[in-house]
Amino acid sequence: MSSGVDLLTFGESMVSLRSAGPLSAGGSLAMHVAGAESNVAVGVARLGHSVSWAGVIGADPHGEYILRQLRSEGIHVRHRVDAVRSTGVMFLEQRTADLTRAFYYRTGSAGSTLSRDDVDLALNAGPRILHLTGITAALSAEARAAFGYAAERAAAEGVLVSLDVNYRSRLWTRDEARAVLAPLARHADILIASDDELDLVAAAGPGAHPFGGATSDDAEATVAHELLDRGVSEVVVKRGAHGAGVHTATGRFETAAVAVTSIDTVGAGDAFTAGYLSAVLDGGDVPARLERGAVMGAFAVSTAGDWEGLPGRDELDMLAATQSGATVR
Repeated sequence: MSSGVDLLTFGESMVSLRSAGPLSAGGSLAMHVAGAESNVAVGVARLGHSVSWAGVIGADPHGEYILRQLRSEGIHVRHRVDAVRSTGVMFLEQRTADLTRAFYYRTGSAGSTLSRDDVDLALNAGPRILHLTGITAALSAEARAAFGYAAERAAAEGVLVSLDVNYRSRLWTRDEARAVLAPLARHADILIASDDELDLVAAAGPGAHPFGGATSDDAEATVAHELLDRGVSEVVVKRGAHGAGVHTATGRFETAAVAVTSIDTVGAGDAFTAGYLSAVLDGGDVPARLERGAVMGAFAVSTAGDWEGLPGRDELDMLAATQSGATVR
């Protein structure tokens, strides 16, 4: 397959209506584009790579808004408009300084009708990397079939497959996620998970490893080596404020989180993934990939919005050069 685009990702993008306080108290709402896949797409595009996003939107102003925002970021949009179903919507509530809650209105949405045909058309463009998230597989049986087909086809055609577990408890149970994601993990070259998601891709199931919330260090290594034995090349573990690690056949690599003032953690994991995949596209080694991922994550948590504060390539060194509260003149 010829290489026509650096990165392709597909899934449901929604309109996110954000509240600075409890939704039950009322107040103003700010409108944004949300979606793990489009978050990654924006981050990778801002770092100078060619990016395509595929998805389905409704024939409504919300869908038009999503297309306008993604196109303004230089992302090539491969979309289908559903004339009957609506674009998905979510409300994001900043309940306390440390707790954010999401409320989804996406059941039966246009985005949940993503099909194998939609994926086929997008894959025909010949991406270097296909980035998938478990969120898409949770949307509907049709989207789940498209997700599995895309992983299998891309792997068979030599496209590098990146899979971020990205578990959402409001969309499906852990058992449901495990039944779908664990078998498909073998198609991933790069498997990305938070430290409390690794059991969802463990072939032996949850009872074989001592999970219980966050994984222990031994349990993480056990699942990582199992995944490596199944053909995964890199197992990337995101730990939020505690940094990230990567397990490969040649060893284990770690990075600390970049110290910043955190104001909004939503989208930080997607920003890390965007940085990591950008460094993959640039031919960087694992430490360089971790470093760029950590920097992108730091930009995400220290700015408002899922992706609005993500840097361009010429801004990647900005955080290292400044102190808290500094002004660059």
